[in-house]
Amino acid sequence: MSERTVGATGELAALAAAVLQPGFVGTTPPSWVRRWLGEGLGSVVLFARNIVDHDQVAALTAALRAERPDVIVAIDEEAGDVTRIECARGSSRPGNFALGAVDDEGLTEEVARDLGVELAALGVTLDYAPDADVNSNPANPVIGVRSFGADPALVARHTAAWVRGLQAGGVAACAKHFPGHGDTHVDSHHDLPRIDGDRARLDAVELAPFRAAVAAGAQAVMTGHLLVPALDPRLPATLSPRILGGLLRDELGFEGAVVTDAVEMRAVTDRYGFAGAAVRALAAGADAICVGGERATEADAVQLRDAIVAAVVAGQLPEERLAEAAKRVGQFAAWSIAARAGRPATRRGGDGSAIGLAAARRAVRVITGRAGRLPLTGPAHVVEFVPPRNIAIGAETPWGIAAPLAELVPGTTTARYAESDSAADPAVGAAGRPLVLVVRDLHRHDWMRDAVARALAARPDAVVVELGVPELVTGAVHLATHGATRAAGYAAAELLTGTR
Repeated sequence: MSERTVGATGELAALAAAVLQPGFVGTTPPSWVRRWLGEGLGSVVLFARNIVDHDQVAALTAALRAERPDVIVAIDEEAGDVTRIECARGSSRPGNFALGAVDDEGLTEEVARDLGVELAALGVTLDYAPDADVNSNPANPVIGVRSFGADPALVARHTAAWVRGLQAGGVAACAKHFPGHGDTHVDSHHDLPRIDGDRARLDAVELAPFRAAVAAGAQAVMTGHLLVPALDPRLPATLSPRILGGLLRDELGFEGAVVTDAVEMRAVTDRYGFAGAAVRALAAGADAICVGGERATEADAVQLRDAIVAAVVAGQLPEERLAEAAKRVGQFAAWSIAARAGRPATRRGGDGSAIGLAAARRAVRVITGRAGRLPLTGPAHVVEFVPPRNIAIGAETPWGIAAPLAELVPGTTTARYAESDSAADPAVGAAGRPLVLVVRDLHRHDWMRDAVARALAARPDAVVVELGVPELVTGAVHLATHGATRAAGYAAAELLTGTR
């Protein structure tokens, strides 16, 4: 190793670039990304900021492949509340929790295949989905409706179905967040969550969907920034050889690519630093370092690349491990090329998925009431209670039922109510009109519960529509959509108006 030098050129730098999966700013590839693709960069990841419409995404991925034909193009598209490809409108598909509520594995596979065909036609090769977490803690601040549900067996069945469907559509699935982010009350974007179950519990709950994903042939697994003392009392999963090597590789038999969750998240950077977390993840067994949700400049990529090279030179990261990671990225790229071969060049419309709306309709449930109260009579007043922003979902994606309800019943009015409005009367504006109270995870927000209780005291005839996890059921009529996607909003609006 004495002849190795730290810098931006040479074999080590190319290997380091190969294992990075950076994001970037803009709707066309910036010059630094084009240059890096010629210097060894193996992957990029797209976020909402990179998306305008289908034609633009197809042009973007074509421009990337003009620089490197086998580049891996990843996206965080769960086809539910977390959507990037439809971030401007909201997803035309219902999301995992809704699919779990329907519990039709064939439907889940069909929805995932529909998405895979669309993404493949746009030039995407890797999707950070499905979310394989078991949402066993209803207070979980970051998973919720992103999960198929709280029952491990159900989640395992639908995780496998999603993997099969997406990959049949030509796009690699990436089951996340290994070894399971469901039983947490901390968001790893902000701090390090801890999973306290013993090994028997982990086998029965958290690990069941990942075993199913591996058995279904998932091409990738994404690590979670989670401390799981029963597996490793010292290191988060992303940085743990015991978890990535001993458990995922040796016990579960996974042979595909291990991708980290965004390495700039505070769960790891607050303890190990931005570059330090990336180096430790590679040493632990990760193959691709996802970065760029919040750190998306060339300087950020340079910092990681040079830190990786320096770690090899210093003997902190074995060169063989780095080479192995780069090789797995290359093998994944080869799989992607084969999967895309013969796929249709036409792009899916993006104006709504027929299978998505059909699935969303099946997921809507009237939990309480209905007789004599639905459909609504005339234009309604809709109050949408706005919870704090979920970083994974993003602030730019629209949600709610006011827009589709107004489309079906002209004259419908709407108001948005946030925690800062807690002194205001949420029923103002509803005089003489049906009142619809739209909530997301009502059970998780004290201010929302108080406001809804006041509204129901004044208007006991109000309808409550829950777009999150229906843990707290209230109101004479309570609907649950099991997700806040555009498809879910339309399905609920149809039920409220009797137009379905």
